[in-house]
Amino acid sequence: MAKAVCVNGYRRPGGGAGGLQPAGKRRKADGGGRCPEKKSSRLSAALFGDDCEINHDQLYELLKYAALGKCHNATQPSWCRIYHQSHLAGVVVIVLHEMSQLHFYKFYLQFRHLRKAFQHRFTLIPSTNFLASLYGEGANPKPQNAAQGLTSTSSDCIPESSHLQCDPIIQKYGEKKRGLTSYTLTLEEQEKNDYPIKGSPGCKDYIYTECDQQRTDSSPLFGLDCEMCLTAKGNEVTRVSLVDAQGQCLLNELVKPESTVLNYRTRFSGITKKMLLPVKTTLSDIQTRLKKLLPNDAVLVGHSLNADLQALEMIHPSVIDTSLLFARNEGRRFKLKFLAKAVLGKEIQCEQMLGHDPAEDARAALELAQFFIEQGPAKVAELNLEMLLTTEKLAEVLQNKAALQQQGCRVQKQLNEPPHSSKPCFLDCLQVTGQKPLLLGRLDASGLCQSNPSTSNKQILQRALEDVPLSAFSIIQFNLGPEYTASHLLAGLCEEVRGKLTDMLTIYAGPFEEGICLKSVKKEFGRCGPIQSLTVLTETYQPYVCIQYEVLEAAQLAVESLNGAEVAGSCIKVQRPVTAAMLDCDVLIKELELDVENEGVIYVAGLKKSLTETDLQEEFSQLKDLETLFLPKDLQSGKHRNCCFLKFQKPESAVEALEVINGWMAKGSRLRSRNALASGHLWRWIWQMNHSPGKPGRNIVHETTEQLSDSELDLRKKVKKLDHRIKKLYRSLQNNTLCIVLFPGVNSTRGSQSGLGLMGIKDDGGRSPC
Repeated sequence: MAKAVCVNGYRRPGGGAGGLQPAGKRRKADGGGRCPEKKSSRLSAALFGDDCEINHDQLYELLKYAALGKCHNATQPSWCRIYHQSHLAGVVVIVLHEMSQLHFYKFYLQFRHLRKAFQHRFTLIPSTNFLASLYGEGANPKPQNAAQGLTSTSSDCIPESSHLQCDPIIQKYGEKKRGLTSYTLTLEEQEKNDYPIKGSPGCKDYIYTECDQQRTDSSPLFGLDCEMCLTAKGNEVTRVSLVDAQGQCLLNELVKPESTVLNYRTRFSGITKKMLLPVKTTLSDIQTRLKKLLPNDAVLVGHSLNADLQALEMIHPSVIDTSLLFARNEGRRFKLKFLAKAVLGKEIQCEQMLGHDPAEDARAALELAQFFIEQGPAKVAELNLEMLLTTEKLAEVLQNKAALQQQGCRVQKQLNEPPHSSKPCFLDCLQVTGQKPLLLGRLDASGLCQSNPSTSNKQILQRALEDVPLSAFSIIQFNLGPEYTASHLLAGLCEEVRGKLTDMLTIYAGPFEEGICLKSVKKEFGRCGPIQSLTVLTETYQPYVCIQYEVLEAAQLAVESLNGAEVAGSCIKVQRPVTAAMLDCDVLIKELELDVENEGVIYVAGLKKSLTETDLQEEFSQLKDLETLFLPKDLQSGKHRNCCFLKFQKPESAVEALEVINGWMAKGSRLRSRNALASGHLWRWIWQMNHSPGKPGRNIVHETTEQLSDSELDLRKKVKKLDHRIKKLYRSLQNNTLCIVLFPGVNSTRGSQSGLGLMGIKDDGGRSPC
C-alpha cells in the first residue's frame, strides 16, 4: 500500500479527493475489505443517444465535483452523477495529447484495454487550447500582453492572410462584403435551429407577424430580446424589448405570465415577484403591439433569437441570428457578452446589475449585425475572435492567481461560483484545500508540472506509478510524438477511416433479373435500417445493387438475414466490398459487439416512420429491465430513422429481448433486431464522417496515404504500447479511483476532429479490467 502523507494533522493518502479527513478516521477505511461497511463510489452517466456530446464546461463540472465535493460547495455535474463522492480514493485524468476520436476508432483493435475497462464514453467538443480549458494553463506565449484587454489590435492578434481562408466565417460567407439579405437565415437554417416556422405542426397557434414584403439590402433592422421566467407552462416571457436601427427603444415592457411562476431566475432575468405584481400586460397584448410596430419588410436581429420567438409564440420570416452570424467550428457559439466586448468594445451584462437588460442585449445584437454587414466577413475574421477568447481566459487566470496569493483561504467564495467563472483557478482551489495536484507530461506556466516536455511516455509512466498514489488529483499526459500527429498525417488517417466506414456501411446484393423492381428491393433492404443510397450496377453480366446504409447494424443485419434470401424474385448473395481494409471486418464487428459499452444494448429495425418515441416506449414497455430507448434522428432534418436502440439494465435481459423482438409485429411492420455495434456517440460520429464534405484533392490524399502507410506498422505498435501503459497505470490505482481518459480532439485552422472521453470508477460495479 502506498504511504499516506500527513498535512497539518490530516492524512492524505492516494485518496481523499472529496477533501481531507482526520488521519485516524481515514486509516480505518484503508484496509481493502477490512471495513465492510465502507461504501463504494459509483458513477451513473446518462450518455446514451443524443446526450453523449459533452463540452468543456460540462467536463469541468465533473472534475470539480469529483475533486472537491459537497464539503467545498461543489455541485453534482448536470450530465452525470457520482454517488458517494466523499469515498473516492482520488481522481486521475489521462490526456492523450493531439489525439481524437478518429485515432480511437482507427486503432480500435489496438486499444484493447481502453474499450474493455471503461463503460462510459462521450464525444468531447474540441477546444483551441485543451489544457487551458481543462485547468487554466497559460496559453499565450506572451502573458504580459494578455491584460491589455480584448480590444487590442496588435499584430499578435491577427492571423496570417493564408490562415484567413480556414476561418469559419470566411468559409461560410466568403471574403467580400454583402448586403444584409445575404445574412438572413434561410428556411432550412431556421428549421435546423428550432425557429418557429409557418405551417409547422408545433406552431399551429403561433401569431404570424404578416411581414411578407420582399426584403432588400435597405430593409430596416430591429433588435429584439426577451427575458423569461420558468412557469408551470415552461419558459414564459416576462419582459420584451425592441429597438430600431438607430438604437432607439420602441418597446420595453414587463409581461404577466399566464401560469404560476416556479422560478423567477432573477439572477439572469432581473425579474422579481414584486416587479410583476402590478403588471396587467399579457402576451397577447405584446404580440399585437409587435405586429403594429414592425413594417412589412422588417428584419429581426437577436442572439439565439429562436428562443425569444418561441417564448413570444410568434413567427417572423426574416431574421439575423448573431450567435450563428459570427460562425465557429463544431457548432459552438460565442456568447453575446464576449462579442459585445471583443467586436464593439462594449461592456454588457455587468455583474453589478441584477439580471440582463433586454434593451441593452437587443441593442448589442443589432450593432453586431450592423458591424458585420458594414465591415464585411474579412474584417470580422481579422479580429481573430478565437484568439481573443483565449486571451480573455488567460487574463482571468492571471487575475485569479494574483487574487489567490493575496487572499489565501478566501478561495471559498470562488468555489461557490458557477463552473465557468471559477474554472481558471481550479488547481489553485485544490492547493488551498490541501490537495496538491500532480501534473505530469507537460511543463505548465504555474510551475506545478513535475516533468518537462521532452520526457518520454515510459518516464512519465514511471513517475505516475510512484506519485499518483500520493496525490488526490492527477493529470497525466501521454503523446504519440509530433511525427505521428502532424496535420498531413491526420488528413491521411481521416481518409482511411472514412473509406473503411464507407465500406462497412456498404453491401452488394445480387444477381437480379433484368428489369428488377427497385422499389421492392429498397423496401426489403430498408427493413434492416435507414438507407443512405441505392445504386444499380450494370457493369456485371446480371444487375447487382449497391446499398449504403447509415448505421453499421443495418449493413450487418442485411448480410446476416438476406444472404441467400429471395428478393424481387431472385435468390441473391449479400456481401460487403472485398478490399484490403475490409479483411479484418469480421474481427472488428465481433469486437464491437463485445465492447463493454454495448453490453445490454440491442438494435431494432423495421419501424414505421410514423411511430413516435412515446409509441415505441409503449410498444416495448413489456420487455423486462428496459432502461432507455434511443431513437436516432437525422442531424440535418431532425426526423427520426426507421430504427432504434434499446438499453437494458442487465445483459441477459437484452439476450431475452432479442429472441422476442425478431419477427415482432409493431403497428403492422415486422421488426428485425441484433446486438448493437455503435453506441450513441459513435453513431453520431459516423453520421458526421459520412456527411462531411470531402477532404483535399486526390493527389494530396494519395500522397499522404503513401506517407502514412510507410509508418503504419510503427504507429500501430506505438498505440498498442500506449494502451499497455494506460493499463499498467490503471491497475496500479486504488479501488474507488475515478479515472478519465481523454482524446482531446483537434481544433485548428487546418481542420477539426471531435475528441473522445472514456470514464469509470475502478472496480465500479465489480467490473475488473482486462
